[in-house]
Amino acid sequence: MFEGFTTSTVRTGEASVFVRYGGEGPPVLLLHGHPRTSATWHRVAPLLVRRGFTVVCPDLRGYGRSRGPAPAPEHVPHSKRAVAGEMVEVMRALGHERFGLAGHDRGAAVALRLVLDHPSAVTRVAFLDGLPVSEHLARADARFATAWWHWFFFAQPDIPERVINADPDAWYRGDPETMGQENYDEWRAATRNPDVVRAMLEDYRAGLTVDRRHEEADRGRGARIACPVLVLWSLRDDLEDLYGDPRAIWRDWADDVNGHGIDAGHHVAEEAPGPLGAALGDFFDH
Repeated sequence: MFEGFTTSTVRTGEASVFVRYGGEGPPVLLLHGHPRTSATWHRVAPLLVRRGFTVVCPDLRGYGRSRGPAPAPEHVPHSKRAVAGEMVEVMRALGHERFGLAGHDRGAAVALRLVLDHPSAVTRVAFLDGLPVSEHLARADARFATAWWHWFFFAQPDIPERVINADPDAWYRGDPETMGQENYDEWRAATRNPDVVRAMLEDYRAGLTVDRRHEEADRGRGARIACPVLVLWSLRDDLEDLYGDPRAIWRDWADDVNGHGIDAGHHVAEEAPGPLGAALGDFFDH
């Protein structure tokens, strides 16, 4: 995976971030979702390098080989604000003050926080299979709770750790053929690590508490995304089924919103790298 890329660990004030980067040209930061690592981009990143971009793929705080501070009762160390600020530090450490940004799933929530908290750092932002956490929760009817019950299970103290760590291979399911063997092996090693599992759960606990409050405060003060926005969603996932056209929701947060669905399941970077890479390349090539 990632032939020609460099791997490094960037140390921030309270954490260490494992990162892969390669290519030459305008920088693009790719943020993975749960429960993946930066390796989920192994088929997309080379396509963007060939399009003329520098591509940076970190493991988010606590995921994969990145390590953050210990969890805290208010979940602030694992808030999207903390993670987004850390991503800005990583990009600056690599020499990039401004960059394109794409986030998938939980990475999309980090991308939203990053572009709102650090607007001068982001040239364009793409949200993949994601909406603001507060928008999900505002629509949390019985159908949502049935389909996305894991959000509320993960928020419980201690119990999810005991359940998941008892048999992580049964809880986190993946296919080496679909994912690629090296990506699968890296992901499986991460999901078998109780510290990683705890951090991933803290990500969700922060989502239902501090992250939601931050987003609602943004809406209260009329904050909007100033740069162009691309919204992509997997047609074989449930985002459109639950909410209709996700672009309509994002237009409450930004003025310049475009996008389309991609024929894939949820892990679009692994299942449809060609269409995804083409969409991202076209979007960032402006």
